[in-house]
Amino acid sequence: MYKKYLIIASKLDKAGINITTQLSQFRQNPVLSSIADNPNFDFYLVEDEIIYTKNLNLEKINQYDFVIFASRHKSEKKEKTLSIHAPGNFRTSQLGGEAGKVCPTSALFQKQIFEKLNSNAKLYNLKKYKITLECTHHGPLIDKPCIFIEIGSTENEWADRRAGFVIAKTIKDIINEFKKNPYNEVAIGIGGPHYCPNFNKIQLNSNVAVSHIIPQYVLPLKEEWVKEAIDKTKEEVDFALLDWKGLGNSKQRKEVTDILDKLYVRWKKTSEVGK
Repeated sequence: MYKKYLIIASKLDKAGINITTQLSQFRQNPVLSSIADNPNFDFYLVEDEIIYTKNLNLEKINQYDFVIFASRHKSEKKEKTLSIHAPGNFRTSQLGGEAGKVCPTSALFQKQIFEKLNSNAKLYNLKKYKITLECTHHGPLIDKPCIFIEIGSTENEWADRRAGFVIAKTIKDIINEFKKNPYNEVAIGIGGPHYCPNFNKIQLNSNVAVSHIIPQYVLPLKEEWVKEAIDKTKEEVDFALLDWKGLGNSKQRKEVTDILDKLYVRWKKTSEVGK
């Protein structure tokens, strides 16, 4: 179980500051938390952008069990979004990290925080925001299990106190409530677009917990990416979950399944998972 959490945000990031400011009201006295052996969290506000590993104090980060990066999200469509994803890169590393390397993450934690974010958005009537997973992308590259949770996609949303509160409340809730669930099956995802509509449904409505997601736009798939995604999932991975229609044509699908078969990785189509 994770006990010591670190919430990281950049001082340059309006959304990150919004979230951490809202979250500060939920922080318990760390001394009392440690005496009671309760999960607790600390803040780490970084002077520069948090997607670049060089801007982070890794010695500080390594003192914690789990890291949550609170951040802004940008998109060309400028949609109102609250999003969650694991950091890392498959094909390129233009936005921090290293190509072909991803961070450790927890499929179970991602599933539970995604469920909680959806329920809190409904509870606090945050109707205009789309709640979504994103595929694994951008830096930094660290050795501790971690996720990004983000407000998108313009300055208006980054400064939206209600959006910041919903994410802060979600972080607080999941830190207090997270439990390892032996009944969940664990999968990595392959295929589909950046915002993962099929994986969203599975994460929210099925028994499957999804960790790293390799999107269609980085294909053709490499064996090393599959190994990296599996190795960096904290739980034992049961299978690879394929967004079948989001893998391109029949030749591209066969390339993916051939690699998985070669690596002895069991696979299923998203359509085969009960939702």
